Amino acid sequence: MATEQGSEETTVSDRGMVTIPADLRRRLDIEPGDKLRWAADEDGVLSVEVVRQREGAFDGFEPVDVGETNAVEAEAEFGTE
Repeated sequence: MATEQGSEETTVSDRGMVTIPADLRRRLDIEPGDKLRWAADEDGVLSVEVVRQREGAFDGFEPVDVGETNAVEAEAEFGTE
């Protein structure tokens, strides 16, 4: 349900869940896996920031083929710690 220009209303479920309106998800490019950071000021004004979580910690690295490793042979060659 639209309220003032650019805002939307949703209902909080009995489990505390809300749905982000589709128009806002598209406009803000919110996708599954993104996180939302919630904050409220002393007057009860709520703000939400989109925290993108689409890339893992190692997504920027290229895979390296290290072949198969035999732990017994590696220990014989390099020793144990």
